[in-house]
Amino acid sequence: MTTPTSTITVPATVAEARDGFRAWLAANRADLEQFRESGGDVTEIFDRLGLLQRMLYDAGWIRLGWPEAIGGLGGRPILRSVVSEELARAGYPPPFSFATQEVLGPAVAEFARPELAAEVLPRLLRGEETWCQGFSEPGAGSDLAALRLKAVAAEGGWRISGEKIWTSWAQFADRCVLLARTGAAGSAHRGISAFLLDMDTAGIEVSPLRSMNGDDEFCSLYFDDVFVPEDRLLGVVDGGWAVAMHVLAGERGAAAWQRQIWLRSRLTDLATAPEQVAGDAVVGEAFELLMALRLLSRRTVHALSDGEPVGSTTSLDKLAMSTAEKFLFDVALTGLGSDIVLGGGEAAESWRNDYLYSRASSIYGGAAEIQRNIIAERLLGLPR
Repeated sequence: MTTPTSTITVPATVAEARDGFRAWLAANRADLEQFRESGGDVTEIFDRLGLLQRMLYDAGWIRLGWPEAIGGLGGRPILRSVVSEELARAGYPPPFSFATQEVLGPAVAEFARPELAAEVLPRLLRGEETWCQGFSEPGAGSDLAALRLKAVAAEGGWRISGEKIWTSWAQFADRCVLLARTGAAGSAHRGISAFLLDMDTAGIEVSPLRSMNGDDEFCSLYFDDVFVPEDRLLGVVDGGWAVAMHVLAGERGAAAWQRQIWLRSRLTDLATAPEQVAGDAVVGEAFELLMALRLLSRRTVHALSDGEPVGSTTSLDKLAMSTAEKFLFDVALTGLGSDIVLGGGEAAESWRNDYLYSRASSIYGGAAEIQRNIIAERLLGLPR
């Protein structure tokens, strides 16, 4: 597919990008109105938001900061940080794959063969593909170095067998950034390799897991002698830990930035509800927590955009995110009470869904206990 000619020039500053994107939203309000609709099943939502992503790609906004060789427009990655924020401000949802782009996309751009990156990343940015992240396993969640999914060298590639779990939206994914053990059983983080796997490869079984909010977001993945070609290796053999850390930096930084945007919109919903659901002091405390998260994630997004190492500081982002999210929806539960628990209307169902999902915020992406240990040992220098 031919890359479209962008309707924008690369902004010089974040402020210029924000002003330009606001003007674009205003000029395209009629075409964008269809995306305010939030209903439908998951497949319909994916399809609808994929159209929004294609509009943003064709106009050039989500091509900012990506190299021209992979369909981007160049410039600093920080320039596209305004897109999710301004979409939320205008009342539009972000496409599902925005987080995937910022979490997995930079790692593939960094570690994949240039030819592979040029082939697959434009499809991700255009919304033609969705990707998933195959990291966690039963017994190897926050302790990622304990993973056991095995990749055995074979002619022309590797044969993979084992299991992954908690893989978000794997049933819709076209590709998976997968970690597998290529070293000896006790090699910990030194014996892990990363691959970009096509999800339609023979031998993969996807089993959705129903979560307590009723969604089938998470999945178990079973691999039975799945062949991965050698050109799908990301980085070098046994070098997957560097890929994993690159991904986690994006997950706890850029994704935290996008999450705080959405949480702020939910705080606004709570604070402006017709009924008095929470006192000013409680709403103020929720705002303080979200502002702390915003400042932390802003620092990380700037560092990542400038190519600076972020190291263990992203554990601060992750801990701040789960703390703010749980507090916000605890406030909602206290204020809305029986409506959240028993209500049947659209608003009640939305708050109930968000409250139940918030319970997982201190687990996914690295449990809060693990983040506290990292902060204590690596940032504060406390003994183990």
